[in-house]
Amino acid sequence: MELNDGNLQTLTEYLQKTLSPDPAVRRPAEKFLESVEGNQNYPILLLTLLEKSQDEVIRVCAAVTFKNYIKRNWRIVEDEPNKISDPDRTAIKANIVNLMLTSPEQIQKQLSDAISILGREDFPQKWPDLLTEMVNRFQSGDFHIINGVLRTAHSLFKRYRHEFKSNELWSEIKLVLDTFAQPLTELFKVKSMIFQFIPLFLLSLQDLPEFFEDNMETWMTHFHNLLTLDNKLLQTEDEEEAGLLELLKSQICDNAALYAQKYDEEFQPYLPRFVTAIWNLLVTTGQEVKYDLLVSNAIQFLASVCERPHYKHLFEDQNVLTSICEKVIVPNMEFRSADEEAFEDNAEEYIIRDLEGSDIDTRRRAACDLVRGLCKFFEGPVTGIFSGYVSSMLTEYAKNPGVNWKHKDAAIYLVTSLASKAQTQKHGITQANELVNLCEFFVNHILVDLKSPSVNEFPVLKADAIKYVMTFRSQLPKEQLLEAVPLLVAHLQAESIVQHTYAAHALERLFTMRGANNATLITPAEMAPFTEQLLNNLFKALAIPGSSENEYMMKAIMRSFSLLQEAIVPYIPTLIGQLTHKLLLVSKNPSKPHFNHYLFESLCLSIRITCKANRDTVGSFEEALFPVFTEILQNDVQEFVPYVFQVMSLLLEIHTSSIPSSYMALFPHLLQPVLWERTGNIPPLVRLLQAYLEKGATTIASTAADKIPGLLGVFQKLIASKANDHQGFYLLNSIVEHMPPDSITQYRKQIFILLFQRLQSSKTTKFVKSFMVFINLYCVKYGAIALQEIFDDIQPKMFGMVVEKIIIPEVQKVSGQVEKKICAVGITKILTECPAMMDTEYTKLWTPLLQALIGLFELPEDDSIPDDEHFIDIEDTPGYQTAFSQLAFAGKKEHDPIGDAVNNPKILLAQSLHKLSTACPGRVPSMLSTSLPAEALQFLQGYLQAATVQLV
Repeated sequence: MELNDGNLQTLTEYLQKTLSPDPAVRRPAEKFLESVEGNQNYPILLLTLLEKSQDEVIRVCAAVTFKNYIKRNWRIVEDEPNKISDPDRTAIKANIVNLMLTSPEQIQKQLSDAISILGREDFPQKWPDLLTEMVNRFQSGDFHIINGVLRTAHSLFKRYRHEFKSNELWSEIKLVLDTFAQPLTELFKVKSMIFQFIPLFLLSLQDLPEFFEDNMETWMTHFHNLLTLDNKLLQTEDEEEAGLLELLKSQICDNAALYAQKYDEEFQPYLPRFVTAIWNLLVTTGQEVKYDLLVSNAIQFLASVCERPHYKHLFEDQNVLTSICEKVIVPNMEFRSADEEAFEDNAEEYIIRDLEGSDIDTRRRAACDLVRGLCKFFEGPVTGIFSGYVSSMLTEYAKNPGVNWKHKDAAIYLVTSLASKAQTQKHGITQANELVNLCEFFVNHILVDLKSPSVNEFPVLKADAIKYVMTFRSQLPKEQLLEAVPLLVAHLQAESIVQHTYAAHALERLFTMRGANNATLITPAEMAPFTEQLLNNLFKALAIPGSSENEYMMKAIMRSFSLLQEAIVPYIPTLIGQLTHKLLLVSKNPSKPHFNHYLFESLCLSIRITCKANRDTVGSFEEALFPVFTEILQNDVQEFVPYVFQVMSLLLEIHTSSIPSSYMALFPHLLQPVLWERTGNIPPLVRLLQAYLEKGATTIASTAADKIPGLLGVFQKLIASKANDHQGFYLLNSIVEHMPPDSITQYRKQIFILLFQRLQSSKTTKFVKSFMVFINLYCVKYGAIALQEIFDDIQPKMFGMVVEKIIIPEVQKVSGQVEKKICAVGITKILTECPAMMDTEYTKLWTPLLQALIGLFELPEDDSIPDDEHFIDIEDTPGYQTAFSQLAFAGKKEHDPIGDAVNNPKILLAQSLHKLSTACPGRVPSMLSTSLPAEALQFLQGYLQAATVQLV
């Protein structure tokens, strides 16, 4: 793509279309941009647009598109196409910092994120001057530029908090500290001086620091802007938005907490002053939303301090604990009008904050953490103090529930925070405060709200009650949980989105709980009285405005299907129609990945459960689903295509008769190279082709023989990739196992040549293990003589080289019961059914090969991997392509190509050696006695005895 006005205009038009709310306009534009993003100069055109376009919307759109393009394509992945040319990479790094620093804030944020992505891949080795360039910009005196540098530095360095320790990481951090720490400290001092020198600015301009004098005009201009801006921000009447002062104070609290945690000894002398200052801040700061982050960080500071043994003296006085409870914890657990507004009008955000634990910056979460921190050393006193407050709150509520319901809300939250000592997402609270009687509180205060005749009355308290059951599900007895289940089912019909979402989530979590023998705690029989109401209410809830794509509801549907099993079969004809209709709707504009995933899981469960009872019903599922699947594939809905392939595989694998014509019509399209370009398509496509081969290999050989080269072309593409070569072997193994031998005779030699070329050019442990399984499967299928002949036909003595250099030293690395069985049976055939192993120079390999086989049986698996091998997991490969999401309920059973023909490979070895020894008496015992180590010989004697045979 040339850098000219025509291309800039075209790009502008397509970016404009990507902003359209109409999928029919937006999707083709997105596909066009995807199709050209591999062209040289594409990113440079985007940068030119975001710098020079007169349309602010297009500039921002170009910036976002550029950032996402960098996110998808910057990392260079071995064996994957590199979509960004070297000249483009060089030009981007040469210009992006300056462009970011001189752009408006909206664009600056996007480019700052892009720089952090570039830095994660290229800094410091491939971008050594990045920090120097950033540090030099501190001298500009321009606050906008300095803020851009600081924002970029933050996004670049923040990953250090969570990285795994390594020498490489320490070296990188040392480089950052050496280059950045001193200039950053100086900048901090200068910024502090601004406030120190305000009196000088007001009185005279004498004796200013040299830094100010050298940049007087710039500093004066920006200082005026800063004061003007501060004046506006500090005097804002906005109750929602935190001003600069609040943000600054909250960041200081955050930093102080970090110092207290990480630099305990150095920070100790300053800590009492910080505790005093932050305490005063807390007791004088109001309840307005704009102070939430500040209060949250301030409380988190106290929480981090009170947990540390050598600071506990600061909190052990009973009066201090009472004061903390009264002045900090209880006020910040109150349900404010802003919370009520969010509960009613912004349910999705409320749920994310409250249910998913992203409320890390809320007052309530911080207060809860402070309670837990105090309980570490003062559990008894704290429980006593707070119990008094809980009783008082519940008494106030009882006086006038209609007016005082917020008192009960705070009481429930206080009990929850007081009782919770340790929790996991899977089990809820796993360790509780023994001084809190959770069962009694459930009976006296929670059940009453759940049993209320109207599910729509006091929705906040109903949500609290549901959340209590969900939180303490591992602590409450089963009888109480069973009592709660029908009540939760009823609450699925609540008008409040928060309330019915919590009910769905609570049921889903209860259905995953395990009892004796790892069976579900709640059984299908116990659910029988409520099954119909449960299914009806779950699907009706999806029709409530605001919950049409409620992921908790769809997950609860999935979990209900999984729990109830065959009990859902009578309802499936109705439910499958509703699921299919929902799939059709969301496929128009996929926006909720979790909802979509659980939707497909629910479809898979419907198919599995129904077809388990009656395989013939598979046709009715195909009839319902194929029209929607066809539309998804024709419109190339990328998010859904991998799911469709998995469900189709499941359907095809259920068929017992020959492969239906509807599948054969699709077969040629599955071999199109464009489908295989997307990483996320590869695992489900391979599985689907394996299903085609398992169910219709004869049909493919007779009616689609011209497609066999295409099938092998897919294998060739996969085998060339380190990331996907195992998928290539899955496909190849199915071809060898299922295709009629005559249909692939002409291709066999070329297959092995491709494998040897890959072995020679890029040998990895994963490839060798897969190769080992394949050659032994080939041996099982076509015989040991055929294997030896095809190797030696490619190159004389090649068979011996493979046995000596690959099979004998590497077979111990093979993992998996089926894989080991294939190798054991294949090696047994080489030992006992290949004359060349007994009568040629290959004979010297016979005993070492037998010893290797006995080692495969008896020795632990060799799972060592050379230091220079770095495998790339598919999920870690960046790219615009949808990452492959495995459907748990579409799972494929492990397939054993040998099956019952061999139950015990050790017995097979003994019987095969017996048969060989009878054909050439004396040879086998002689070779064993002269070459096989005593320990291996002892194992072999055991196999012979178990098989009741002898060597002659």
